[in-house]
Amino acid sequence: MTLLVLEGGFARRPEMSSVAPITVPHRAPRFLQGLRLAARRALGVDAGRVAVTTAGDGWFRADEAIMGTAIRVELHCDHPASAQAAIAAVMAEMHRIDAAMSPYKPESELSRINRDASRTAVGVSTELLDLITRSIEFSRLSQGAFDITYASVGHLYDYRLGIAPAPAELEAARQAIGWQHLVVDRRAGTVQFSRPGVRIDLGGFAKGYAVDRCGAILQRRGIEHAVVSAGGDSRIVGDRRGRPWTIGIRDPRRDSAVVAVLPLEDTAVSTSGDYERYFERDGVRFHHVIDPRTGRSPDAIRSVTVIGPDGCATEALAKCVFVIGIEGGLRLIEAQAGTDAVVVDADGRLHYSSGLLDRGAPAAAAR
Repeated sequence: MTLLVLEGGFARRPEMSSVAPITVPHRAPRFLQGLRLAARRALGVDAGRVAVTTAGDGWFRADEAIMGTAIRVELHCDHPASAQAAIAAVMAEMHRIDAAMSPYKPESELSRINRDASRTAVGVSTELLDLITRSIEFSRLSQGAFDITYASVGHLYDYRLGIAPAPAELEAARQAIGWQHLVVDRRAGTVQFSRPGVRIDLGGFAKGYAVDRCGAILQRRGIEHAVVSAGGDSRIVGDRRGRPWTIGIRDPRRDSAVVAVLPLEDTAVSTSGDYERYFERDGVRFHHVIDPRTGRSPDAIRSVTVIGPDGCATEALAKCVFVIGIEGGLRLIEAQAGTDAVVVDADGRLHYSSGLLDRGAPAAAAR
């Protein structure tokens, strides 16, 4: 996990960094709980009911492994049966999105696109068509730093086995990267690739989209205080009953330490880090964030946390900043209404967008 809840009915306070973490108040709307999952275990399901833990005082929580990551729901509800039903609805939605958008499930809609779209136009659901269209918007906004066709190279890496493509293989696959190769026909409801070898992966913003969807489900059920987390992407509904959620950003090189503390509520937050999925070879860290321009992992940044009103956007923008770099990335963040970022650079120094800096104290962000 990339974000640590420092307060809450279920969370324990992690070890602090040797450098005192900085408390940064976020301008309204505030938010989130990034939720630390030290163990990525899925709780059992009995007769279609998700196993729910209660901490008393109306707080309920459940954890499950879905979408290749740790899913957590924590909410407040006066009625245990309603809490159970709300949490089950969230987990069902996560499973639904995973079934449609996983690149690892051969029967998923995304896999069907990757299998057939180089040969013919592929009919897709409105939901997926909308997400692909939005990905193109992020590609244009970031001048290609965000690009779902990075998967044309990305699928050649295996972070568990420590496998990276050979230079010639990388260069050949890199020719298929480019959002301009996506041909979207909204009237016909189809997607097609304009050249062979193109693959797409929605992992750059699918979890942010999922937590947004789940937050909306909870609100429709009358839940006013909750957090839904999928790995480093979280959505908070309301506050923690009169006080903000206290969120810690983990130190990218010390699993049990935090480098900044954010009091947040009613917003979305996403963190991308070079420590989530990676391997090292000859002193080089290969991690899951891929620069579409090179097919390789950027090395100037260790982690990016983006806070804003839209989880799909915060996750995509975190990837953009990682690829663009600190100076250009923070300029991009400053141009987005209601959005802020915290960046940890390759030397472990912190950088903040202006909305997170206390007036007259910008130097406090440096380590």
